[in-house]
Amino acid sequence: MRFRVRPRAVIACVTGSIALLLLMALNIRIGDIPMSLGEVLRGVIEGDFVVMELRLPRALTGALVGAALAMAGGITQSIARNPLASPEILGVTTGASVMVVAGIVASGSVYGGASGLLLSLGIPVLALLGGLLGAALVYSLAWRRGLDGYRLVLVGIGVAAVFTNVKYWLLTVGDVNDTTRAMVWISGSLHGRGWEHVLPVFLALAVLVPVALAATRTLDALRFADDTAMSLGVRLNPARAGMILLAVGLAAVATASAGPIAFVALASPQIALRLTGSGRPPLLTSAIVGAVLVAAADLIARTAFAPVELPVGIVTAVLGAPYLIYLLIRLRRGTRT
Repeated sequence: MRFRVRPRAVIACVTGSIALLLLMALNIRIGDIPMSLGEVLRGVIEGDFVVMELRLPRALTGALVGAALAMAGGITQSIARNPLASPEILGVTTGASVMVVAGIVASGSVYGGASGLLLSLGIPVLALLGGLLGAALVYSLAWRRGLDGYRLVLVGIGVAAVFTNVKYWLLTVGDVNDTTRAMVWISGSLHGRGWEHVLPVFLALAVLVPVALAATRTLDALRFADDTAMSLGVRLNPARAGMILLAVGLAAVATASAGPIAFVALASPQIALRLTGSGRPPLLTSAIVGAVLVAAADLIARTAFAPVELPVGIVTAVLGAPYLIYLLIRLRRGTRT
């Protein structure tokens, strides 16, 4: 394997890593027992209970989830050749949302409270299963003697619309207490995250990130027309299927750990693209940018209306909506020219 080292990419990664560490430290110092940055560092070194068991897992979960979503977004946008593509169009987040809401509503109606089914399976398992099933449905509907990026986007949008309406119907028929709990998860929240949420995302990144980085040559080829990619020795259908499977795995595990955090997978690759000046979304830089975005959004969510804490997904949605409008305007201008 050979990798091209770009100075702008190195600078972006180093700067982003420093910003991420600073944002995580600022998040860790917030709580019922305020801490200085020095006390946070001392708590990490000495293994302080408040830092290591109550606050660090939340910060790590946010960073890892942001990195996984951003890398999944970078892969999806490279395959679809569309800056508006994200794991949402693969059915991962919407499928996970439907499965979690269905599990909460069903357990509440059968057991008199959201406990029975969720106690045996757990919300993360339901979300992971729903994300994988949603992606399988989109993939099967989009397959027509091969996989076309634009057809994948259109099918994904249609399936996401259906899943969204099913989700809201389930919220309507469910018990008000259970649906309130479901709405918190649907909004994307890092509240109460522990090491049991950190471990799955960490293991997924440890396995899938090296595979994705090793496949950068394939992603470089897939951003060209099909004939050009085939002339470069890329087998289109197996390559697209394998890369989509990587994106689905990253997005499903991230969604299972923190809920569907909006716009991170959409915006992070495009920000990384502009920071590095590369021809396609750089995966490693995208992961660091995604981690920084989620850490910053979590800090805003905890301090903007303190002592009231917002779900981090609401903050990312508010910040991401203007960026989506900017992308749409940019694409429209590009089409005119």
